Amino acid sequence: MNDFISSYFSRIGLIEHIAPTVSIDTLKKLCIQHSTNIPFENIDVLLKRDIRLDVLSLEEKLVNAHRGGYCYEQNGLLELILSDIGFTVRSLLGRVLLSEPKAPPPRTHRLLLVELKNQNWIVDIGFGGNTPTAPILLQPGILQETPHNIYRFIYDNNNWTLQINLHDNWQSMYQFDLSHQYESDHFMANFLMAHWEKSHFLDGLLMSRHLADGGKITLSNFAFTHRSKDQIIQKAELPNVSKLYEVIETRFGLGVNDERHGFSEEELSSIMHNIIDKKSNNQSIQS
Repeated sequence: MNDFISSYFSRIGLIEHIAPTVSIDTLKKLCIQHSTNIPFENIDVLLKRDIRLDVLSLEEKLVNAHRGGYCYEQNGLLELILSDIGFTVRSLLGRVLLSEPKAPPPRTHRLLLVELKNQNWIVDIGFGGNTPTAPILLQPGILQETPHNIYRFIYDNNNWTLQINLHDNWQSMYQFDLSHQYESDHFMANFLMAHWEKSHFLDGLLMSRHLADGGKITLSNFAFTHRSKDQIIQKAELPNVSKLYEVIETRFGLGVNDERHGFSEEELSSIMHNIIDKKSNNQSIQS
């Protein structure tokens, strides 16, 4: 294994003494270990920091500095790792459908297509709390269980829609096709979602980490939730920024002290004040 793969394996809790094989078992292992060790989070977007997608930046931030990121970073990093191992992999871009938009939204979600033994698999470790923690076979209609949720694909007119089963209801997550995407497409979508005034990544703090027991923990601003696979274990409104900072560091395992990629409690406080002010201004406009 090269140093990049070794450092990544250490980051996600895999200590391997032999080179990983190009197999579905390796793919499954990487999905679950990545999802339970590298949190989904948008703090750098809120800090107005550049979100860089080159290999050195992704390795430095998500691997060495123990930070997380959103889909462009999470799936961008995994694509690099899979390519280094020897997988046939490329990125796709999807249209997010969770809010049930009336018109087709832009292609703003990065996901991965992996070709393995004449079968296509979707790998996506960058969709927040609904992230599939296992590869999903690109085949319509069949129920596919992961360690955390059940999914299925709908296929219509060359478009694939990934759906998740939530409380016995099917919810569409995003739609995509298999057209080739270029590096410039990912840079453009990444820039849009980090700066566009309608981007939900600018509306508030979002964070999630899946747990090895099938549960997950999430943050939505000060609202912390710990869910098992079947029920809510803990739901709390954190009382202040100091507690929020502590939860981010201890429960999510985020590297807050890195010289370049860390952030102080004061910086987090500034973020949260800006979010509160933005919400207050929006409510005033609506009223």
